Amino acid sequence: MSGEDTTGSARTRQGPAGPWIPDLPLALAHTDWLRNRLTVSGPAGEVARFRAAARGTNTVPWHLDLEHEESRLLAPMAMLGPEARALARELGEVIAARHDRVLARWAEPGACPLDLHRLIPVPDDILRLGADALAARQWLWGNWGTTELLRQVRLRDDQTDRRLRRAGRVVYEFFSADWTPWQAIRRLRQEWPTLIFDIRPCYDATGSTGDA
Repeated sequence: MSGEDTTGSARTRQGPAGPWIPDLPLALAHTDWLRNRLTVSGPAGEVARFRAAARGTNTVPWHLDLEHEESRLLAPMAMLGPEARALARELGEVIAARHDRVLARWAEPGACPLDLHRLIPVPDDILRLGADALAARQWLWGNWGTTELLRQVRLRDDQTDRRLRRAGRVVYEFFSADWTPWQAIRRLRQEWPTLIFDIRPCYDATGSTGDA
């Protein structure tokens, strides 16, 4: 991965109509969750190693700015007066408690079979910015190809080919935010060169998939 910028900083370039920023994440105002099927195949030992490396809690230990969270919660109900401020504080405490649990347990083996943060970790300097920071979203877009964690991840198949006992295969199904996580697949292909990553997005309600 030498030569790649993984800081997530916006790189402004000069185009025909003036400066433009190519690294801004392409994310819809209302997230469209796209179903995908990923088949990972190759030597049985490497498939097993990938399976172990991919499993996690499907959480990211972002830095939490509690004052910002309370202000965000208070804004739409500020006209309600002191009661609104007290409610925002209570909700902030709930968020803080949940965040503490994430920090304490994110590195455990977990039940999610395909955890992007486990496979392609968000660097510490990006984590410190918080999930809402533009540079953080730029990093996710540039390295995962999507700005959210995967959802509803399921392990559909895991077997060794009986004809070729040294060959293995594992099939995952998941939903990704707005886009198939192309950047993540590209990096995984580079970092696991003995494995084949076949990703097929589903674009309609019938379950048909496109080739990738």
